[in-house]
Amino acid sequence: MRIIVKNFTLSLFTEAEFEVRFFDCDPLGIVWHGNYAKYFEIGRDAFSKKYEIDFEEIFHKHNYSSPLTSIDMSFKRPLEFKDIAIVRATFRPTDTPKVIFDYLIYKKSTGEKICTGSTTQVFVTRENRQLSLTIPAFYEAWKKTVNL
Repeated sequence: MRIIVKNFTLSLFTEAEFEVRFFDCDPLGIVWHGNYAKYFEIGRDAFSKKYEIDFEEIFHKHNYSSPLTSIDMSFKRPLEFKDIAIVRATFRPTDTPKVIFDYLIYKKSTGEKICTGSTTQVFVTRENRQLSLTIPAFYEAWKKTVNL
């Protein structure tokens, strides 16, 4: 028997470990909700290193920046001071000029799901911050290098 899979998309992801620091916590002793955006950024940074998509190079060489336009978070359980956690950042392919990541943060010791979410970034020109309505050539080339 032969199985044909259509519309299969390669899943690109990375994981990064971090420790909850004292100043990340609120008076209740749990991580303040706003710090999860920072943890998502740890995941995006690890992804950019693993898959060689350098956002600083995009800015300086290709004259684009890629600001966040949306962030979504859903909290399941709290993290506390000194917890070791893992953030998984998964690239979500799209045919639009956007960079979308899905996230999962979980506690390393138990595997317990802590937070899920997503971010969306767009491309804007460096000079006048005009929104790119087409996929920039460098981004299309990068997608080909990672077989997307």
